[in-house]
Amino acid sequence: MISPFNINSTTQSRNHEVTVLSTGILETLSPVSAHGLGLIIIGIVALGVFVLWLLVVRTCKLKANIASDGTSESTPLLNPDQIRTDLQRDRTATLDNDPLLCSICANLDFHKIFLDGIPEAEDIPLDSLPSILEKSYQCSFCRLISFHVRRTWTLDKFPFIDLSGIECRMFSKHCGCLGVPSYPPSTFRCYRLYITMEGLEDLWKRYPAFRVAGALNIHLMQEDAFKFGRPTDLHCRRVKNTVDLNRVKKWIKLCQENHGDACESLWRISGSGKKLPGFVRVVDVVSMAVIPAPPGCRYVALSYIWGGVGTEYWTTKDNITERRLPGGLNGANLPETITDSILFVRQLGERYIWIDALCIIQDDLQDKVTQIHDMDLVYGLSYLTIIAAGSMTARDPLPGCRPQTRTQQHVEVVQGLHLYAAPPRLKEGLALSAWNTRCWTYQESALSRRRLYFTGHQVHFECRLDVFAEDIIAESKCDSTNFLRYTRAEYFPQSLDPFTSYMTAVKQCTQRNLTVESDIVYAVTGVTNALAGAFKLGDPSRAFHYGMMLADLHHALLWQHNPHTPRARRSLPEGESSLWPSWAWAAWLGAVDYMTEHRYLKTVPVDAWLVDYFGHPSVAEMLVDPWYIVDHSGDTVQLDVRRVSRRVVLVRETDEERPTYSPPRGILDPTEMTLDIHRPLEPGTLIFRTTSSRFDIVRRCGEESSTACIHHGLFDILSTASSPPIWVGTVILPLDISPPTSVELIVLSRTSMMGVYDEQSFVYYHECLLHVMAVSQNDGLRERLGLGVIHEAAWIASGAEEKVVFLR
Repeated sequence: MISPFNINSTTQSRNHEVTVLSTGILETLSPVSAHGLGLIIIGIVALGVFVLWLLVVRTCKLKANIASDGTSESTPLLNPDQIRTDLQRDRTATLDNDPLLCSICANLDFHKIFLDGIPEAEDIPLDSLPSILEKSYQCSFCRLISFHVRRTWTLDKFPFIDLSGIECRMFSKHCGCLGVPSYPPSTFRCYRLYITMEGLEDLWKRYPAFRVAGALNIHLMQEDAFKFGRPTDLHCRRVKNTVDLNRVKKWIKLCQENHGDACESLWRISGSGKKLPGFVRVVDVVSMAVIPAPPGCRYVALSYIWGGVGTEYWTTKDNITERRLPGGLNGANLPETITDSILFVRQLGERYIWIDALCIIQDDLQDKVTQIHDMDLVYGLSYLTIIAAGSMTARDPLPGCRPQTRTQQHVEVVQGLHLYAAPPRLKEGLALSAWNTRCWTYQESALSRRRLYFTGHQVHFECRLDVFAEDIIAESKCDSTNFLRYTRAEYFPQSLDPFTSYMTAVKQCTQRNLTVESDIVYAVTGVTNALAGAFKLGDPSRAFHYGMMLADLHHALLWQHNPHTPRARRSLPEGESSLWPSWAWAAWLGAVDYMTEHRYLKTVPVDAWLVDYFGHPSVAEMLVDPWYIVDHSGDTVQLDVRRVSRRVVLVRETDEERPTYSPPRGILDPTEMTLDIHRPLEPGTLIFRTTSSRFDIVRRCGEESSTACIHHGLFDILSTASSPPIWVGTVILPLDISPPTSVELIVLSRTSMMGVYDEQSFVYYHECLLHVMAVSQNDGLRERLGLGVIHEAAWIASGAEEKVVFLR
């Protein structure tokens, strides 16, 4: 007989002979002895299971190192010297068995990098991007970089793109800390690798969409955190095939229990006692009916893309009666985004959801207009807003609600460490989405107190104070410094200054798309209503006209067309016959922006996007007061414009006195507010007193040779009082029409800037510039052509005339 302990025997023989042996023994034993032996065997097995359980618990505690209250421990389990010794041993062991690295990556000590980090000033060169893409089939670390580039740049759509000249470099960033707001000690710090790329400028010019694709973050998975004596805080975790409902509920609970009024009373809506109007409807996901929102009900809202998928699922005059009845909303007729959202709300344990296509009668114009004017309340009072950011149309499923509906994580083993190529974080990911291209979605996100973004990779949660993601362990009851907070997508209002929030909304909405272009003002009505309430601007219908913030009209008038946007009028809403006024950005198609006076310095319009980061135009003194407007009823009313006079008079180095522009003042006489024409003034006509003068203009030197497709260019304003003419200012005018040789300018306000006029002829001093508007004239009515700045002394010397302007 072969011994059962002979290691050279086959497994099958061992099992067979042990079975035979055991059977023979048991057959020769008495019933009592057999029973006793059975008890002994059971006891040994139980003891073994208990010992194994203790080992598993100890290992899990070592790996997790998480306190019972959900916050991390304050010190590592192992001392740094012991960690370094263990990591060096592990690295030596893995190098011998890790052939899946190229020569460059094999020379990197990833254990040491994740332990000590790499300062940005000491970043490490990796290789050229084309070389990394080529090596991705043999090197696991190059494969992580390649996966990110192909995913975010969608290289399959650009097979012949030239990536030569792009070099990749690597340094590390710390991920912050949970539980304590202080900066974590180096031995307790979680790092992520940050891959940057040099030489992208030319690529951005050829492919502007690539600008939104950020750098790559490579994270260490949570199962390897214990190797560095650290807790799993802010390490990556495995993302399931479908969204983890318990995790979502935990995020909402953390917000509810720890954030208080910061999230509950968002921009003074929720805490102001306001309620949903009685005409607002919701979907009851239990009875499957469209019903009036019960007073004080808690509901979820949905933000998604319709995508032109048809009208068969809309609520209309014909089916609203049926849909009010229990079971009247047939789920079989609903597109997947809506079906999944209803199911998800049920699984959350909530009962009501607001969905525009179902809760607004789509073929009833009055119902649509009434409901649209209360979007600030619909989204501002919602318990949570589901955002279908990973869908292209309403026919797409909500990613993660069903199996196989989202991209799985990409993890590679490098030198024994599990490394994860993180998808773009929330802000970058949304910038790449189709959802972010739609105008309506801006206010739906901005006005919501809690947002749950369903992207193609995972679900993100965002509220006023926190940002969470399925792939990062970041949940904490305490204030924290985790890096996810810097990836937030939305924060409204952006500042304590109402115009800053307004300006951001205008920029965001005008660069997005609308199926019906005349809906532009409707699409920002929720934001303007919220701003009027939050900053006590009064009745929104009086504080905003044609999307313009009348309370800050001196700032609001200083918008500029995007240089790459043609100058074309927007179509009119249904039922309107009068063109919107030219001074309102909403009257024109395409993107507009509020740029600082630095815009006038740029001599190459293709680089005009760079000035977006400088802020908004400055107004040191308002030079028009009062303002009047013809309202929708045809009456002329005075506007309540906030007066601005921040001018600082500095002591000059010389006693030389310079002339100062004194604007015309005084309330207009009723006889001055009419034109000698045989028709009444149209609604939207601005009436004000200012000064006017005409100047020669010439295209800025160097712009004519630009190959960029631009529609608005820089022109030098010239004074012909001397020979040769002197450059006295700069104006931006449309190029789609033949530019005139001279233009009429009118004064708006005062500002300060250097480099926009001939400084050898005109001395710079603080706030020496005037904001001017270029206008054309027809039958006494003036229309906006462009915007510029001019030196105060040149304006006075031009002999400008005082005029009452009718701006339409």
